[in-house]
Amino acid sequence: MRYKGDIDLWFRYLEFCRERRNGRMKKVLAQVIRFHPKVPGVWIYAAAWEFDHNLNATAARALMQSGLRVCPTSEDLWVEYLRMELTYLNKLKARKVALGEDEGTLINDHRDADEKQWREENKDLFMSLDEERGSRDVSNGQNEESKKKSDMFQEQGLSILRTIYSGAVEAIPSRFSLRTQFFEILEAINLAGSKEMQKEILSDMKRDFSAEPEYWDWLARLETIDSESTQERGTDIVPSQLQKAVQVYEEALKFLPSAVMFNLYTKFLMDAIVSREKTKNSEPFSTSEHTVGSLSHLLMVYEKAENMGCLTEDLACQHVSLYLQLGKLDEARKLAEKFCNGKFSGAVHLWLLRVSVEMKYVTRKCPSRSKADLLSIFELLRNILTKVAISEAEGLWLMALKFFSNHKHFFDKLVDISLVSLAKDGGSENGFCLSSAIVNFVLQKDGIQSAREMYKRFLALPRPGLPMYKICIELELNLAAINDKDCLVNARKLFESALTTYDQDINLWQDYYSMEIKMGTSETAAAVHWRARKKLKDAAALIGPAQL
Repeated sequence: MRYKGDIDLWFRYLEFCRERRNGRMKKVLAQVIRFHPKVPGVWIYAAAWEFDHNLNATAARALMQSGLRVCPTSEDLWVEYLRMELTYLNKLKARKVALGEDEGTLINDHRDADEKQWREENKDLFMSLDEERGSRDVSNGQNEESKKKSDMFQEQGLSILRTIYSGAVEAIPSRFSLRTQFFEILEAINLAGSKEMQKEILSDMKRDFSAEPEYWDWLARLETIDSESTQERGTDIVPSQLQKAVQVYEEALKFLPSAVMFNLYTKFLMDAIVSREKTKNSEPFSTSEHTVGSLSHLLMVYEKAENMGCLTEDLACQHVSLYLQLGKLDEARKLAEKFCNGKFSGAVHLWLLRVSVEMKYVTRKCPSRSKADLLSIFELLRNILTKVAISEAEGLWLMALKFFSNHKHFFDKLVDISLVSLAKDGGSENGFCLSSAIVNFVLQKDGIQSAREMYKRFLALPRPGLPMYKICIELELNLAAINDKDCLVNARKLFESALTTYDQDINLWQDYYSMEIKMGTSETAAAVHWRARKKLKDAAALIGPAQL
């Protein structure tokens, strides 16, 4: 076989056989299992085909058990094995119901071969039935017998779950998601003693995962779901459920006083608030007693994180943003100032939030923006823009350029700051191209001539970045396309200047050559192509005239 290692191709082949029903499925399944025994999905697919298509539960079980011997640490295999066994048990029960739960059908020997073999293999999962009847009347006896049969199925299902759960935990004891899936399966089915089994699983999880924030978050959110009702995840959380969840988070903070735990805590509270507002079709952050109480508690959690030394830049931004969402601009402004003047003096995202708050404050106070207001915002921006690298402050630069685009005095000062910052980096730009952003602002506001003067200032820096050259070339070429010959001359100068530094960039040579093909002459195009072939160390990828 040529591509026997391509597992995706095997699965496509299996789907082809399944759809065409050409009788080759068994042979192909045997081949793919032989070549890819370590792929859990192969065993699951094979077992599902035996179970659903061939109705052969015994073969499906054998495949699952073989897969677990080869892939004992596959979470999907353990979960699907449990689902298959419970599905089979449910089918058996449904068949008895369809037959009217005839007397003695669960214990007599008149059974089909598959069921009999399965029961023999799993006889330890079955409980014996007392066949003796009391002296009660026939109808009471039938009801009692029916109840016993129902209880037997429930107990059998619980025994299956317990057996598979024990094997899975022993095989992969550190997999938290495995435990949650088993717990959710247990919640979704009606088994005898399921409450005790749930307590056992929860006890095991606390023993094994109490040092994991993920466990506490899952446990708290579990408190908001009423397993006795039809309530679904994501629906409105009643106050009593919310209080229980909060108690879990507070307990978690005693074990794990960390930023991660606080982040999960605040996210839960925010989700609960938003979910309630959507359910009640209320305005965001309404004044209902429940919502106000939740918001007050959320603010307290942010303060607690700060007091416990667990406040991160992200949590600080969330705290300020919450005040903004509540319409408390003054509180947001004071809090942002406190953070930026304290431990987060170099936090770019927090500074971005602070500047935006100041802009809103200035606009609300006086829409016309006085010179003193503009100066105060500029000083804020200058304070942070001169401290952090350009690549980290893209949002701040774009906000500053946009805000001061119509105030030439401050815009020019921003340009001066950018030139100094770029000079410190040797003129090159990684990621965000500040110089091109400034040139675009100037082009839109003052036209091509001013933009040309601006980009010349940036290109005069030592080793300007290639993205800047390409922006300038594109600008000139757009004008050259409308028969502006001066722009074509300028574009050639830019290409030549860029090639003095980036002469091994094949794309730059290719763009230069393409420009000459479209706008120049055959002689100029041939000259560029010849130079490129001579200069490039690897000219094999260079596109020639016949390929354009």
